[in-house]
Amino acid sequence: MKFNLLFTAVFLSVIIYANINRSDGMIGLTLRDGGEGCNCHDLEPSANVNVWIEGPDTVIVSDTVDYKIFMNGGPSVEGGFNVAVYYGVVDSADSLTQTLPFYAGGEQLTHTMPRPFGNATVYWDFKYTAPDSIVVDTIYSVANSVNGDGNPIPGDEWNFGANFPVVIIDIPVTVEDEISPVQFHLSQNYPNPFNPSTSIQYTVNRRQFVSLMVYDVMGNEAATLVNEEKPAGTYQVSFNGAQFTSGVYIYRLESDYFADVKKMVLLK
Repeated sequence: MKFNLLFTAVFLSVIIYANINRSDGMIGLTLRDGGEGCNCHDLEPSANVNVWIEGPDTVIVSDTVDYKIFMNGGPSVEGGFNVAVYYGVVDSADSLTQTLPFYAGGEQLTHTMPRPFGNATVYWDFKYTAPDSIVVDTIYSVANSVNGDGNPIPGDEWNFGANFPVVIIDIPVTVEDEISPVQFHLSQNYPNPFNPSTSIQYTVNRRQFVSLMVYDVMGNEAATLVNEEKPAGTYQVSFNGAQFTSGVYIYRLESDYFADVKKMVLLK
């Protein structure tokens, strides 16, 4: 009886390891997929492991740009990772990574084999291609730091990376107005971070219909600050985040001739 239970446990652990942390990469492990994480290396994420994304936070529609995913902490012998997006496409920058399709559509990126740490940090390059529409995308990440002994536990550790929002914008178009020297412009909010209120200043270079909207990082509309025709001039509006949760918000100014976006942080 004890032998059967032991065999069953080993058999199930092999299945879990084969399906979740395969030798050719990790799939379906980010918060994009529900947040299972690299649970073959431990059931819980470890605060000893730090994972982060570096790259532009604003990308023009359909453009392809370069990003990096970094990791440090844990056993720091070898590492692996998985990144995923909602709307764009992630792709390999070299032979160290590979794309794998989501079972629900879209794409994700993983390593081709564990990569050794260097100077206590390991990283991978990858490419991101923005969708052809104006949205707020998110790059999700998870990575594991392993001791290289071939056994997923004990000793190996993993953690999620912070969600990395990417604002997808049109190519900003500024209309030159020979009559008025004023240019269409969106300023950074102040203060930033803020709690609970902040001010946003913008400039209109001619009479036109203007909208100023606030979105959360998932692209959901949070507030409409301006939605009317405005004559040329500089304006200032307030955004009160008292009823909103802490986090990153995006505000977008748009007219018939211009569009721009910026980020602000509500910190309670």
